[in-house]
Amino acid sequence: MAGNYERALGKSLDWKLILIFLILILIGWVNIYASIHSSEPASIFDFQFRCGKQAVWILTSIVLALVILFAINPKLWQGISVPAYLFVLILLVAVIFLGTDVKGSKSWFDFGVVNFQPAEVSKITTSLLLATVMSRPSFKLPRIKDLAVVAAIIGLPMLVIVAESETGSALVYTGFIFVLYREGLSGWTLVAIGMAILLFILTLTCSPLVSMLVLIGLISFFNALDSGRIFRWLFIFVPLIVLSAFLPSIFSSLAENPDIPGLVKQIKPVWLVLGVSVAAIPILMVKAWRNKDSFLTMSCLGLLAGVILIFSTDFIFNNVLQDHQRQRIEVLLGMKEDPSGVGYNVNQSMIAIGSGGFSGKGFLNGTQTTYGFVPEQTTDFIFCTVGEEWGFLGCALVIILYVTMIWRILRGAEKSREPFTRIYGYCVASCIFMHLFINIGMTIGLMPVIGIPLPFLSYGGSSLWTFTILLFIFIALDRQEKKYF
Repeated sequence: MAGNYERALGKSLDWKLILIFLILILIGWVNIYASIHSSEPASIFDFQFRCGKQAVWILTSIVLALVILFAINPKLWQGISVPAYLFVLILLVAVIFLGTDVKGSKSWFDFGVVNFQPAEVSKITTSLLLATVMSRPSFKLPRIKDLAVVAAIIGLPMLVIVAESETGSALVYTGFIFVLYREGLSGWTLVAIGMAILLFILTLTCSPLVSMLVLIGLISFFNALDSGRIFRWLFIFVPLIVLSAFLPSIFSSLAENPDIPGLVKQIKPVWLVLGVSVAAIPILMVKAWRNKDSFLTMSCLGLLAGVILIFSTDFIFNNVLQDHQRQRIEVLLGMKEDPSGVGYNVNQSMIAIGSGGFSGKGFLNGTQTTYGFVPEQTTDFIFCTVGEEWGFLGCALVIILYVTMIWRILRGAEKSREPFTRIYGYCVASCIFMHLFINIGMTIGLMPVIGIPLPFLSYGGSSLWTFTILLFIFIALDRQEKKYF
């Protein structure tokens, strides 16, 4: 019997995924020690320093993993998803009033020795509830009612986390769009999100006119693809859009002509383009209704939403975002230079990673690391320690490990017979991917600094416990299914 159990255990558990988990937490622990060794901890196990405390978090995480795998029935997770989600949502609201203020963010409960961040745990409960709701036989994602339920599940904790000034944690929730896409959401939703980001950036860095022309160009192109009229788009719309780009020069010349009435001179090019666009919307809507063209209807709504976004960008940027968020975006987009202020962290991080070269300076030999030039180097900027001391090879190894982990999760999810396991697996992969993408992008200057840990590597019990629980719930669900093959 024991032999059969061992063989079943060997086949049912994803040992490669578990091995990647162990390698990543080991790499994180070693690099946390490297980040603070100049402070002279007695050893990597010195509990007065973060390296020693991380050892405790690692041991407790392994215990958690074992409990999830061998002591908890995997079916429990679906059963507790609703009360767990509601309980954590209450904690998210409570921390705003009862939490400790950490660098302008009220998202931590302080219990003396242990600090607790509900925003981390909410990723688990949101993933579980999404998997529970979306795995029901009656659930159909394209249906408005079901889409609204899913949007509420994702949006409620996200909005509360934004209220805590934890923009980074809230941004992770946008990764659930990949889960929805896998379960039947139209790919045009992803295109719409990409366009919104593009328009926001173009409006800030260029002008509303440029954003309007790009919006019109993209929407007309998508309609040309849908109707198969590419040549008409190329020979009619493209020349009109290109000519519209010269409107500022034309209006500038008209302003110098004394024969042109003053009222005409006051007209701005962007107003003209806006007027034509708004006037075209009802005409196109009538055409779409007559031809029963749903794509054209959605395009008109997209055009209207795009116009609203373009002309509300300044308000959002100046009145909704906080000062430090605006400054970080301005530095990232090259709107201003601030290497000794807001841009200091990223600048020092890029120096550290760049100085590592191909193979790195060697363990404990990083100068940026040793002398503490990079703030938050054990948490948000742990990746720059890897880059400086282990170089391109070390960075590539870490990224390959993450990519392999995500791939194995998605592979296991696709092989699952149970919709709950599949959907939950995609939620886990999306959370890890978003953290990986944002954190590494932040350290190399491709993303604004928004304070988000690197899974399994960054120092901290809340983060390590969260990702351990997220991962091993999936491994347990996956194991449960494989036991019967």
